[in-house]
Amino acid sequence: MFDLLTRNWGWILARGVLLVLFGLFALIWPDVTLLVLVVMFGAYALVDGIFAIVSGASGQGEGRGLLIFSGILGVLIGLMVFLWPESSALALLILIAVWAIIIGVAYIAKGISLTGDNGGRWLLILSGILGVVLGFLLMLRPGEGILAMLWLIGVFAILWGVVAIVSSIRLKKLRDTATISTT
Repeated sequence: MFDLLTRNWGWILARGVLLVLFGLFALIWPDVTLLVLVVMFGAYALVDGIFAIVSGASGQGEGRGLLIFSGILGVLIGLMVFLWPESSALALLILIAVWAIIIGVAYIAKGISLTGDNGGRWLLILSGILGVVLGFLLMLRPGEGILAMLWLIGVFAILWGVVAIVSSIRLKKLRDTATISTT
């Protein structure tokens, strides 16, 4: 694995640079980034739906109907995303908010039901409370929630890219050192 990584340090560097560029793009033009992400999701749903329909129609046995149904649903969702991208972004944010609330409540309930681990119990309850708060904040201020998610994606992409760039430079140095020591 070490040999593979050191030989391909340039690809790791390229990935890091692309991540940093994507992160900067997300921070500078969040509206365009959101539109691109929504359109990419729509394209994925559409293509996945078509493949599911074809797979279900050409297959035999149980589950064909469910596969075809899920494919039709994917195609419809993909088309709706393309027709109403702004509404799709808002719907995605609301789903994330509802998910955070449900998971938060589940964590709180699990934390309350735990016995014997007071430290872990309270951490679980605290993380549940944070999830519920996040969900309600996203629902109360969806515009700011979308912007905050895009900024978070941008910052994490930049950080990930910087780590990849530093790693690639380190891998190149290790490769060069290994090459010198074997000659």
